[in-house]
Formats: sequence, C-alpha cells, structure tokens
Amino acid sequence: MPAMNMLQALNSAMDVLLDKHPETVVFGEDSGYFGGVFGATQGLQKKYGLDRVFDAPINEAAIAAMAIGMAAKGLKPIAEIQFADYIFPAFDQIVSEMSRLRYRSAGQFVSPVVVRSPWGGGIRGGQTHSMSPEAFFTHVPGVKVAVPSNPYDAKGMLIAASEGDDPVIFFEPKRIYNGPFDGVPDAPLSSWAKHPKGEVPEGHYRVELGKAEVVREGEACTVITYGTLVHVAVNAAEKAGIDAEIIDLKTLAPYDIETIVASVNKTGRVVVAHEAPRTSGFGAELAAQIQEECFYALEAPIFRLTGWDTPYPHAHEWAYFPGQARFIRALQTVTEAR
Repeated sequence: MPAMNMLQALNSAMDVLLDKHPETVVFGEDSGYFGGVFGATQGLQKKYGLDRVFDAPINEAAIAAMAIGMAAKGLKPIAEIQFADYIFPAFDQIVSEMSRLRYRSAGQFVSPVVVRSPWGGGIRGGQTHSMSPEAFFTHVPGVKVAVPSNPYDAKGMLIAASEGDDPVIFFEPKRIYNGPFDGVPDAPLSSWAKHPKGEVPEGHYRVELGKAEVVREGEACTVITYGTLVHVAVNAAEKAGIDAEIIDLKTLAPYDIETIVASVNKTGRVVVAHEAPRTSGFGAELAAQIQEECFYALEAPIFRLTGWDTPYPHAHEWAYFPGQARFIRALQTVTEAR
C-alpha cells in the first residue's frame, strides 16, 4: 500500500467518491481551482470538472444552505469550511435545518451532507485559526461528529460519512496533516510514512463511524481522546513509563460507550483529554457518562486534561495546548491517586 499523509488520504477519499458516485459534489472556499487552503482538494476540479468541484463564496451560511438544498434533491455534497473557527455563521443552517430535515419530513428527505473543516491548534494560528468547536455540534441531535487521527482513518471515515444518509461534521486536525505530533513543539517533524496508519489503500474502503479504537493497551489507567492528542497521549505514556490504555474515540457523536466502559472497568482510572476549553467541553460529557456507567470501578477521580477557558493564545500556545509535559503530569496524578 502507498504511504499517504492525511491531506493525500482525504484527497484520495474524495477522488474515490467522485468517481464512484455521480451525485457527489465537492465545494468550498478555494476548494476548486486552488485546491483548498491546505491542498486537500488539489487536482479534483481538473479531473472532474467545474460542475463537480467548485469554489464557493466567502459565506459559510450560504455554503451550508447550498449543501442542504443539494442533499434534499439527491446530491451528496462535501462542503469545506476553510477553518473550524469560521463555522459559526453556518451554525444556524446546520442546527435548524440540516440536522432536522429527516425528522421534520418524517423521512421523506434526508441530508447526506459532509461538512469538512481543518480543526484544532498547534500551528501558531492564534485565536482565529486554532479553535476546537466540536462540543457545540455533539449537542445537536441528528448530526454526527467525526475527528480522525491518522491518514488511514481519515480516508475510510470520510468515505463512510459521505455514503451515509446523515449529516456529518468532519473535523480534520490540521496539526497532523503532514505527520503525527508527539506534543513536544521543538521536536523534529515526523512523517506519516513511518507510521502504520500512514499506509492507505488507493481504492474504496470504509471505516465505520461510531466505533472507537484501543490504540495502546494497558492496565494502569484509561486515556480517552481524539485527533492530535491521540499521538501526544501515546508518546507521553511511553516516555513516562506508565501502562496506560489509550482509546482513540474517532467519532464523538455517536460515541462508543461500550469500548470506554470495558476499558475503565479494567483500569479503574481515567484521563479524558481534548484541546478545547475545559468548561462544558466534550470531556465533561464523557466524565459524566463514565461516572454513571463505571462508578463502582473507579479508583480515583476522573481527570480532565484540556485547554483553558480563554481564547486560544498565540504567544502562550504551548501552555494552552495539552502537550507531552501536561499529559505526563495528568497520567502521574491519576495513577498515583489513592
């Protein structure tokens, strides 16, 4: 199998979908001729034409509204919001229309829209290019939320999302587009070619949404995370010498509570980690559900490792980002608690 980075894997997924499904269309700000701000749609307009891959106006609400109309008429739109920070003008369309179309029409219409968006920090993007707004969307019935952590999953999950009948918010951790990140900002860049999940089939395959993966088995504690922090967690556990079991959630709505419960009942100790601010972050939902399902197995309080309740800072990015040092302290705190 060829080695691909995440951008190449996403491009390959859209290539497969455009080729296999004539109803698939791809569009967004700079998604056509330019190929996307990060290059995820590069070459697709030339291959499939202006009617299948095209640029949208700088109007996120219009992008979402267009996608809803296309889906209602039988198309399979894959719409790109250039940065997750700018998804909020589309929020009303996603919440009030896209998420409810199947329900309000009693199944006469569906909304098979995928909204792709580069997401998360770690690239010196500051307050306007580093947000992790996933918690807003996990609260919306009718919308699925997916966050891949590697090229293999990125391609398979995007294909599965587009081939379904429900809207999917597909957040792409831009810090790991070109390689995994161990949480040490000054460390040399790593390549996906050296990672097992950098091997990506060229053809069609699916990675089912709603299923988590245990990426590292262990007995001392359970770490539940997604996106960039999956790699930070693995490296932190190995550096600290802690036998942590690490779960890559992959899909946040619906999330795989069965895998979580099985791990927590085994380890009795939990770290929930995400980049977004702490208050009302998605980790709070996970902590509450774990408390309900695994109360008698818990040996220590659930530890939430998160960003802070501030806008994402530029100058103090690595104090905000849950990097390797913060992860190690969290693992030590949980495993040493009595």
